[in-house]
Amino acid sequence: MRLNISIRSLLLATILLVLPAASSAQIILSIGIAPPPLPVYEQPLCPGDGYIWTPGYWAYAADGYFWVPGTWVLAPEPGFLWTPGYWGWGDGVFLFHEGYWGLHVGFYGGINYGFGYVGVGFFGGEWRGGTFFYNRSVSNVHVTNVYNRTVVNNVTINHVSYNGGTGGITARPTPEEEAAANERHVPPTSAQTQHVQTASSDRKLYESANHGKPPIAATAKPDEFKGSGVKSAKSAAPEYRPATARTVAPAAGNTAASRPGTPVHPNDLPAVARTAPNTGNPKLDKKYQQEQEKLAASQDRERQQLQQKQDQEHQKLAQKKANAAAQQQLEQKHQQQTQQLAQRHAAQQQRFQAAHAPAGRR
Repeated sequence: MRLNISIRSLLLATILLVLPAASSAQIILSIGIAPPPLPVYEQPLCPGDGYIWTPGYWAYAADGYFWVPGTWVLAPEPGFLWTPGYWGWGDGVFLFHEGYWGLHVGFYGGINYGFGYVGVGFFGGEWRGGTFFYNRSVSNVHVTNVYNRTVVNNVTINHVSYNGGTGGITARPTPEEEAAANERHVPPTSAQTQHVQTASSDRKLYESANHGKPPIAATAKPDEFKGSGVKSAKSAAPEYRPATARTVAPAAGNTAASRPGTPVHPNDLPAVARTAPNTGNPKLDKKYQQEQEKLAASQDRERQQLQQKQDQEHQKLAQKKANAAAQQQLEQKHQQQTQQLAQRHAAQQQRFQAAHAPAGRR
């Protein structure tokens, strides 16, 4: 896969819903609330050769921000490095740009995640042939393939977790980072995806429960949230403030929910795009079309089910005669659900097209 558009240009939530299937960038929308600052924590011991450190970050769900613990992940291919995801402010909303694997580290918002990720590049190790060598000065490792290189940090030491907006990091992509954005990328591995899923189901990791100090800040391996490899946060960031104090009021008429064209409910989503098969083999084309129609029907059912659920929630709220704040909160929740559904469907379409692409095009 190739990323055909600049990460920097992905500022509008509507772009998420029309991104080409070849894009490996995933965007998640948070309405008007800045992510919490990064907590203070230690890196667990690297479990073995070939593991790359992927820093922890705040993700967003319908119930608010939750912490995804930093963890050591096996690189999907020799030579690949991890570009962390980051939150960025644009057009009145915070957008999360998902991380990816590639031969070079791209732009990650200038966020100082620590442990070699100082805001630009990665100094925790390097590939030499097919072996990854670790920089022992910033990596917690007990392996033989190591070296020591002092990392000079020329950025302000803070725990800010987002780029742009009030109080955010002001970094912009360098030419090298922009070039890296156009190279071949690999999305997060299945282990990383499961890691996020597990974090999202643990109520202790939500900011509302831990107040910026997650009890599981880092793990030795993905999805291993128990045992000696787990590190709890030493403290919340000194500059931590509760979510209510971080709310950024968008300009009137510029919230994502009120902006024309930004889907809030499944009925607002554009019709699922279908690609016409053209393999030159009528039998294969027919089979492709049948399987594509089956996938589309399944996605249509999921849209209808979510729409019915949201309609019921609207009715219950109306019966309670809820105030405007409660109505806005529900709309924000519905928008998040709708975007998550659209993201999941886009990923399904991408996997479908990749599985059915001619051998020479994979």
